[in-house]
Amino acid sequence: MTSKTDPQDQVVAGRDFYRALVIRRQLILVALAAALVLSLCTDLALGPARYSLSEVVTALLRPGSVDERVRVILWEIRMPVALMAMTVGASLSIAGMQMQTILNNPLASPFTLGISAGAGFGAALALAFGVALFPFAIEYVIPVNAFLMAMLTSLAIYGLSLRRGVSSETIVLLGIALVFIFNALMSLIQFFASQQAVAAVVFWTMGSLTKATWPKLWISLAVLALSVPLLTRRGWALTAMRLGDAKAESIGVKLRSLRLEVLVIVSLLASISVSFVGTIGFVGLVGPHIARMLLGEDQRFLLPGAALAGALILSVGSVLSKMIIPGTVIPIGIITSIVGIPFFLYLILSRRGASW
Repeated sequence: MTSKTDPQDQVVAGRDFYRALVIRRQLILVALAAALVLSLCTDLALGPARYSLSEVVTALLRPGSVDERVRVILWEIRMPVALMAMTVGASLSIAGMQMQTILNNPLASPFTLGISAGAGFGAALALAFGVALFPFAIEYVIPVNAFLMAMLTSLAIYGLSLRRGVSSETIVLLGIALVFIFNALMSLIQFFASQQAVAAVVFWTMGSLTKATWPKLWISLAVLALSVPLLTRRGWALTAMRLGDAKAESIGVKLRSLRLEVLVIVSLLASISVSFVGTIGFVGLVGPHIARMLLGEDQRFLLPGAALAGALILSVGSVLSKMIIPGTVIPIGIITSIVGIPFFLYLILSRRGASW
C-alpha cells in the first residue's frame, strides 16, 4: 500500500527550508560586512606611514587617545579616500545590478552602456578647454560636466528603450557604440589640447580616489542613502521582473514607469560616483554577479549584497593599489580593469552568461 505524504508535513518542510535559506543569506551578508570592515582597516593602515591594525582600531574607536599626527593622517587624509572607495563601489554595483534587472541582460552596467564614457567626455571638456556645461558651479566644473554628460547618455539610452521592438541586446549594443563614440571624442580632445591638459585627462580617465574629500564623500553618501530606500520600496516588482515581462505585468507590475524610475536612480548613482573619482570600470558588472551567485534574485538580499560586494571590491582594489608598488598609488581604475576584463570575457563565453 502506497503511503501518501501529509500536506501539513510538506508545508512544515517548506517553511523550514525557507527559514534555513533566509538564515544562510543573512550569514553571507554578515560575512561580507565583516570582510568590508577588515578591508577598510587595512586600507587605512597602508600608505607612506604604515600602521598596525591595532593602532588603526584604536584611532577609530578612541581618536583622542592616539598621537595627533596619527589622528590627522587617518581621519583627515586616509578616511575620506577609504570611505569614498566603499561608497563608489556600492553605488556602481547597485547601479549595475538594477541595469541588469530592468534590461534583462548580464552585460549591462554603467561602464558597458557608455555612462562612464559620457562622464569622462564631460570631464575632459573642462580639463582640456575649461568648457563648463553648467556655468554656475565653476568650483565643481569637472564633476558637474561629468554628471550632466552621464545623465544625457542615460536619457539617450532610455529614449531608445521606449521604441517599439527594441530588445535589451539592442540597448547594450547602443551602449557599446556610445563607448566608442565618446572614446573617439576623447582622442580628438587630447589631439587639440595642451600637453598638461592631456596628462590631466588621461589621469582622470584612469580613475583615482586620491582627490576624495569630505564634501565629495558626503554628496556621494547622500545620493546612495536616498537611492537605496527607493529601490528597496520597488524590491518585489524588480524581483518579479526576473520572471519575464509577461509574468511581471500579469501580477500588476507597471514595467514602463518602473524602468524609467529605476534608470533615473541608477544613472544618478553612477554619474555622481564617476564625476568625483573618474572612470572606474567593471565594478558595476562584477559586483552584482558575485551577489547573485551568493544570494540569488530576491532583492531583499540581492540589493544589500550587491552594495557590500561592490564596496568590498573597490576597497580591496584600493588596498592593492598601495601594495603592488610600495610608495606609489596606482590609479584604482587600472586595478578594477585588470580584475574585471577576465570576468567580462567569462560572461561572454560561458553558457551561463549566454542564457542568463
